Amino acid sequence: MNYTDNKRILTRSALVLAILSALTGCGSDNDETTVPSTTKPPQLSPAVGVKMTGSCSDLLGFQYNNTVISSATLQEAGTLTVANKPIGAHCLIKGYMDQRVSPVDGQTYQIGFEMRLPIDWNGRFLYQGNGGTDGNLVPATGQVGSGGPLTNALHDGFAVISSDAGHNASQNPMFGLDPQARINYGYGAITKLTPMAKNLIKTAYGKLPDRSYAGGTSNGGRHAMIAATRLGDQYDGILASTPGFHLPRAAAAQLYTAQQLRRVATDENDLSTALTLSERKVLAKAILDRCDALDGVADGLVQDVEACRTAFDIHKDVPVCSSTRDGTCLSTEQIDVLANIYRGPVNSAGQALYATQPFDPGLVGSNWASWKFESSVGTARDPVAVGILFQVPPDPTVTQNSRQFAFNFDFDTDYPKLSATNDVYTESSMSFMMPPDELNLDKLRNHGGKMIVVQGTADGVFSVDDTQNWYDQLLQHYKNDAKGTAPEFARFFRVPGMNHTRDGIATDQFDALTALVNWVEYGQAPEKIIATARGAGNPSGQVNTELPQDWAPDRTRPLCPYPLIARYNGQGDSEKAENFSCK
Repeated sequence: MNYTDNKRILTRSALVLAILSALTGCGSDNDETTVPSTTKPPQLSPAVGVKMTGSCSDLLGFQYNNTVISSATLQEAGTLTVANKPIGAHCLIKGYMDQRVSPVDGQTYQIGFEMRLPIDWNGRFLYQGNGGTDGNLVPATGQVGSGGPLTNALHDGFAVISSDAGHNASQNPMFGLDPQARINYGYGAITKLTPMAKNLIKTAYGKLPDRSYAGGTSNGGRHAMIAATRLGDQYDGILASTPGFHLPRAAAAQLYTAQQLRRVATDENDLSTALTLSERKVLAKAILDRCDALDGVADGLVQDVEACRTAFDIHKDVPVCSSTRDGTCLSTEQIDVLANIYRGPVNSAGQALYATQPFDPGLVGSNWASWKFESSVGTARDPVAVGILFQVPPDPTVTQNSRQFAFNFDFDTDYPKLSATNDVYTESSMSFMMPPDELNLDKLRNHGGKMIVVQGTADGVFSVDDTQNWYDQLLQHYKNDAKGTAPEFARFFRVPGMNHTRDGIATDQFDALTALVNWVEYGQAPEKIIATARGAGNPSGQVNTELPQDWAPDRTRPLCPYPLIARYNGQGDSEKAENFSCK
């Protein structure tokens, strides 16, 4: 039963829930509940929808500190279609906050935003975190994870905000020269926009949101992690998909990857020559030969990630070329390079500077390849992020030759610049980009909030092991907590074979937002999330053309809360999730 079905229950029980809310302190954002230190957090009540009280144009008069509403227009039903679904009538509001002129680079900055407010509102608010280096006002439709999404938060009645995180696209990546723009990109925008957006919602509907959610993928997933830590008392549900919550470290790790690949590339201007598609297929087959059947069925997926760590040894299980590379084997030096990449970057003292990565056959995906071979040296990705946005002092010359910057990055002398500060840049990237005290989710937990984190095991840029390490520490942090252990309010789901945010050799289409709403508002903890492959005829219209020919086009699998994995029950159609159990 999803949250749309649950609305039927709400009609006859809204009054009872309202009374219970008042008694237990689990109502709207207006509540200021103090939970006794030894009691479990409350079960939050479902959101109650209402219709907009006035017209869209009325919102042009909205007043809030340092905020300008540029336009507020009615979008008729069907004007916008997302994921093959026509969006209902809604107000499109555009504006900006905190316009200023930088004393450092002389540029004019502001936090631009877009809000879409349904005329028929479900009582919920979603902060949509956007990806990359931001700078664009991505439509506030509330797409917050998975490949080929079948719905979106706006379609389902949420009020949604999207922002450019404090700079516009023309200022990318040079906004890194301005210290405040860095902070707004890291956490300043979401902390300023959240209360403004809620007040605008109150003006539009006559009440604050009953339930507030934050979600996004990649850097948007990092924004969600920021909401969970810095704003945990202002959000009820967090959906962090593929979160780059240690983004400066991950970006530096990409430079290490570039340096390693350069060693075996036949053309250093094309790092894909270091590991061709045929060679990636050789590696993928070797992984599958050792690990595919560990979950009970040979199906082209490695579900048992942990068992595979010991079952597969890249130095022993990959065909080694006896002479020249011919696409049927890997050279000894290639194997050494890959072992280093999957181990992660180290300095000259051997200190690990980022996380390991699990070997997964999803590395044959073009999404994986793009991140490893192109983004690791490109002018729009990791070198400029490290050199201009994250290090102190920033180096604006990186854009002139990002490839050489990546190749020459020194993990003894340059990596510490990610933690550096000076008189101008008083906050380091390790501070403004990463969640503060990332294991302390008390504010979110104590008022009944919940969190779902989802990531692919073949992510080409943010290591799933990094996220898993965080969750392992979270399990320990709340191990003996009387108010609730970590799985009672935060769950982590791995997607075997999935690349960065989507794609790869995976069942990558799933609806984690509905699962989160059902957990937050109805107490239905997600024991699994059903994921579907995007083969021919997928209703989203977004077909994953890289899926194996022997897969059913609509193959399903359960995504299991870590540390459980999907195991085949031993009988029944192995293309169907119903014949797998999380064990």
